[in-house]
Amino acid sequence: MPRSLSPAVLLVDGYNIIGAWHCLKKTRDTAGLEAARWELVEAMTSYSAFQGYETQIVFDAHYQNTSSNREVITQLLSVYYTDFGQTADSYIEKTCASLRPQFTQARISRVIVATSDRAQQLTVQGYGAEWLSALQLCGEVQTTVCRVKQRSQARTQSKSRFLASSIDPQARQKLAQLRMGL
Repeated sequence: MPRSLSPAVLLVDGYNIIGAWHCLKKTRDTAGLEAARWELVEAMTSYSAFQGYETQIVFDAHYQNTSSNREVITQLLSVYYTDFGQTADSYIEKTCASLRPQFTQARISRVIVATSDRAQQLTVQGYGAEWLSALQLCGEVQTTVCRVKQRSQARTQSKSRFLASSIDPQARQKLAQLRMGL
């Protein structure tokens, strides 16, 4: 269902986050950069869905002679690989600049940039974007995972230890009729 107003657009500096999160650094060092990228994508998929953020994870391609590429992961999450010679920082800054009119016209409520790069923080704040450090994002993602688990457990826990308590009343009535031979 399309939304008329997105609560927020979240731009994530992918390699900056991988370098800052302990678990992603460990994955990068043991299983490789590709595995760390996809671990970040998986974490952000759940986070974006829970928060309702339109999220874009941006990875530098300035070390590879390739053109830009965008992969749509879910309706709310996409991964963007920059053009050859372009940094994630410059892409994020240009995106913040292009989103500013939508932000001021209230088509989007917030623009958030997740990075621990101090220069980038100051630049994006100049465009009216909010800044979230890599460690703050990590904490928010972990909190979201806990909330999702709690909601899931609350739905699956029955009110009693008996099986009959966890089935709907209509099925319970049919079982009673079977038991009585009706």
